[in-house]
Amino acid sequence: MAIREIRVLGDDVLTKHCKEVTKMSIRTKILIEDMLDTMYEAMGVGLAAPQVGVLKRIVVIDVGEGPIILINPEILETSGEQTGEEGCLSVPGKCGQVTRPNYVKIRALDEDMNEFEMEGEGLLARAFCHEIDHLDGKMYVDLVEGGIHNVEEGEE
Repeated sequence: MAIREIRVLGDDVLTKHCKEVTKMSIRTKILIEDMLDTMYEAMGVGLAAPQVGVLKRIVVIDVGEGPIILINPEILETSGEQTGEEGCLSVPGKCGQVTRPNYVKIRALDEDMNEFEMEGEGLLARAFCHEIDHLDGKMYVDLVEGGIHNVEEGEE
């Protein structure tokens, strides 16, 4: 499809609350395909619609096991704790230590607007939390412990 421009920290769209998706349209299907293309092109593991300037509650994630599409996702439960380096396509070249739940259970709609639940641990749990935060206008930089720093050479 198409690679969209990724909005960066300082862009007002990243601070806004996104609207729920009430029906699947051709435009929304194209947006999802574009988001996947954009995420893969940027070598990210997740992308939320506001990061490409669209205030819809849509997230795409791929932690290496194939694409996950979440429409109107919500976190149902969390447990445990993990602290690790976190980055964001909207804060290029930077990362920081963030503590997130180690287990997350979510509910969302798929591309056919069917409801499903999914569980994730480790990186997937981190990605769920990070991307769903974007839908509420929150960014990981507000959660960083000890400050943001440059990504080390060779890391993605």
